Amino acid sequence: MPAPNVSFEFFPPKSLEASFRLWETVHTLAPLDPRFVSVTYGAGGTTRELTRDAVRTLHKSTGLNVAAHLTCVDASRAETLEIAKGFAEAGVREIVALRGDPPKGSGGFTPHPEGFTNSCELISALAEAGDFTIRVGAYPEKHPEAADSQADIDWLKRKFDAGADEAITQFFFEAETFFRFRDACEKAGIDKPIIPGIIPIENWTGVRKFAEACGTTIPAWLDKVFDKASRDGREDLLATALATELCDQLVRGSVEDLHFYTLNRPELTRDVCHALGITPQVELRDVA
Repeated sequence: MPAPNVSFEFFPPKSLEASFRLWETVHTLAPLDPRFVSVTYGAGGTTRELTRDAVRTLHKSTGLNVAAHLTCVDASRAETLEIAKGFAEAGVREIVALRGDPPKGSGGFTPHPEGFTNSCELISALAEAGDFTIRVGAYPEKHPEAADSQADIDWLKRKFDAGADEAITQFFFEAETFFRFRDACEKAGIDKPIIPGIIPIENWTGVRKFAEACGTTIPAWLDKVFDKASRDGREDLLATALATELCDQLVRGSVEDLHFYTLNRPELTRDVCHALGITPQVELRDVA
């Protein structure tokens, strides 16, 4: 059974210490020859400039295939497309197109008066420009704002119809969650690639809180095993084993690509990849 293709998500640094952490993450994971790496936006577009700088630096300095997150939040259509044009001119031809999370405390997403009202409008404009491979988000469990799970699938189909090339899912904890979602998407006539998103659990308390906010189902057994592992001081060993088992089940279920949410903490992701048979292939160029 061949090893899967992998990709990694990073977030842009907000401090000098975080910058060093990002570069440590890149140096640790780049030798695994990812299909692409992506750089996130913060909630409410708060890291727009940081994202743009990080994307350009990674692209120029590493030789990696870098995908920039781009959202509809707090920007006009012209401003958003100007950012996209800047990425294209810098040689960055991959976009993760998202509606984006509203600013904290705002009470929900409100479109900019001259902005895109949803992700489909953004995707359509990017597709019309013709410069990009476009990836989008997908939700194997009901998005907190969706009426039901079918609404999420219908919305994903609209994204593909608007011009998206691939989708990356929100993280989940059990392989069957993804398989049910994949089957439902196929039934709905979706035939483009859907990449499962994997989050190696660096900190169970933090990931659990994130899962609750995202509407991700938290199996009761996870609380039990992490409680025991924390008492034994074996959280990292457990996290590596759980993520490896999840990925192995996905690969055995004909999944060819995996996307890791690294949280700029590369060690668990690296160890999981090694366990899956993904070994270092390339040397990262010196950063100028």
